Amino acid sequence: MEKGLIRLGTSAFTAAGWPGSFYPAGLKPAEYLAYYATQFDTVEVDSTFYRAPSESTVRGWYAKTPPGFMFTAKFPQAITHEKMLTDCDTEVRGFLTAMDGLGEKLGPLLIQLPWFPKTLFLELEDFLARLVPFLDRLPKGYRIAVEIRNKTWLVPKLADALRERGIALALIDQSWMPRPAEWFERFDPITADFAYIRWLGDRKGIERLTKTWDKTIFDCREPLQEWVKVCDQAVRRGVSVYAYANNHYAGHGPATVRLFQDLWCEQ
Repeated sequence: MEKGLIRLGTSAFTAAGWPGSFYPAGLKPAEYLAYYATQFDTVEVDSTFYRAPSESTVRGWYAKTPPGFMFTAKFPQAITHEKMLTDCDTEVRGFLTAMDGLGEKLGPLLIQLPWFPKTLFLELEDFLARLVPFLDRLPKGYRIAVEIRNKTWLVPKLADALRERGIALALIDQSWMPRPAEWFERFDPITADFAYIRWLGDRKGIERLTKTWDKTIFDCREPLQEWVKVCDQAVRRGVSVYAYANNHYAGHGPATVRLFQDLWCEQ
């Protein structure tokens, strides 16, 4: 089987503390994306979570990046958090139409869902009764990943529902979620022809130490070694991997990506 590809980037391409630590001092904000694309080959756009971008904004992203660069992006929170996947066809259509402006540079789109209390969904079956019809209404031709933050829902039934539709279960490294090896002990969490990985960390814990993301705060070598194994398993299966580091994972997203790159090359 042909090996898959691995693409690495950060969650967003701007952050407090990056000028002078990642971006050269004096670089204009309008030049950030073009510079970013000389360092990494993909970015997860975080701003789309707050609102769908204008078509002109998306065209600008396309123009500032070289051939082969890939964008991933979050579905707007109006869809995932406010309307919670119901009565949102208009919002979905508007978001996808805007993202179509990326053409061949459009990578997977992430449905980032919140943690749901039992007062909303008593059991996984109740949640799937909401999720599956939403997924089935999505237009064909998009690569979709779904992020679940209820760890008790990480079971074969969820994976099977996604696998039947070729949708990736986002694999996240977050303080209250299982470690990578545990995902694979429970079931096969690779549910599509690509894997979507997010290094999120402990937001509350790290924000007690810093909110300026200019340097590494936590040593993440050991947990990243676990993810090297996950990524290696995926690419050997012919599955392409998209992996993104958040600043909250270790204090400086670009440094986390660099460390992973080093660990990947050492294996």
